[in-house]
Amino acid sequence: MKSFPTHRKEEMVRYRRTFHQNPELKYEERETALFAKRHLETLGFQVEDGIAETGLVALYDSGKPGKTILVRADMDALPIHEENSHVYKSRNEGKMHACGHDGHTSILLALSSDLKKDVSNFVPKGRVLLCFQPAEEGGSGADRMIASGILDRYQVDAVFALHVWNHIDLGKVGVVNGTMMASVDEFKITVQGTSGHGAMPQHTVDPILVGSHLVTALQTLVSRNVDPLEPCVVTVGSFHSGNAFNVIPETAVLHGTVRTYSKSVYEMIPLRMKQLVEQIGLGFGAKIHLEYKRIDKPTINDQAMADVVRKAAKTVLGDDCLTEENTRTMGGEDFSAFLMERPGCYFFIGSRNEEKGFIHPHHSSFFDFDEDALPIGLSVMKEVIHTYLSEN
Repeated sequence: MKSFPTHRKEEMVRYRRTFHQNPELKYEERETALFAKRHLETLGFQVEDGIAETGLVALYDSGKPGKTILVRADMDALPIHEENSHVYKSRNEGKMHACGHDGHTSILLALSSDLKKDVSNFVPKGRVLLCFQPAEEGGSGADRMIASGILDRYQVDAVFALHVWNHIDLGKVGVVNGTMMASVDEFKITVQGTSGHGAMPQHTVDPILVGSHLVTALQTLVSRNVDPLEPCVVTVGSFHSGNAFNVIPETAVLHGTVRTYSKSVYEMIPLRMKQLVEQIGLGFGAKIHLEYKRIDKPTINDQAMADVVRKAAKTVLGDDCLTEENTRTMGGEDFSAFLMERPGCYFFIGSRNEEKGFIHPHHSSFFDFDEDALPIGLSVMKEVIHTYLSEN
């Protein structure tokens, strides 16, 4: 059986299980942030905290002129009731680290220890900015961290982040050029009709009928407005209207999501959706209000930065460790905001292990991952830092 890195595993498992037992939702990560701050200050870092409410950063400077690389970990959990039975199960009812962010935070803490204590000298020159980010799960925490000015204030040149990934086997690293994860947009369409008796529809404007046409028409945004080779999803997830069998209601509300890969489609969809719903409203004599919310941008890797990750991963795990299978996804990730501002790469660390039962998908109430992925993630990220700073 192939051997994997074990460096600082015990330390990271201890951190990870502490966070897993005490999950905190977006912008509530106060105890997690305090844990990280105390750890960093004990090591001698100067910490800038309170960024985007609960975020914090700490800078390591090698003392030798060079580039500055940002490494991010997300800290927030999800509003999910955990159904696992392991000893480190969540103690906070209705809250769970169901995506692996507890692992990411633990890896970054171990990385900070190595920056101060490790004699391997993996930072040949330049600087490393450790970024502990809140609210990745739908809270746009990355955007708020960026808006605080950290990229300019610390003169960041490149950005990297990893994610333990239960769709890839332990020992594999998933990385692609270009788009890796989709944008996440949310829309809400309110149809204002005219209510009346179900037996006399001629005196009404039926919002359910209008909404039904909207559900069908919205699919043409993908089938007739987007290149068939271009990934795009439009989903109506809820449709609510009325409460009586013989009454045509006044309103109907449709709620859904849009996922896109390219910048052009990302920009086109909301404009085309607005035109479509307005014209359908005019055709049926209904008033329609569209609310369109941007949550995450497409996660687009820079090719040169992706090559840095590939080189680093092969150095740590061997030439056969790389994969693109189960790597691209229509799920979203707010690290995309960093990648829109600076060249960088977001990559997956395989954490699936069928023999041990680590098979459940992310956001499942049974989610857990193989903790052997923690030292792999740490070793690969350290090599990413070394490779980038050595070559730039």
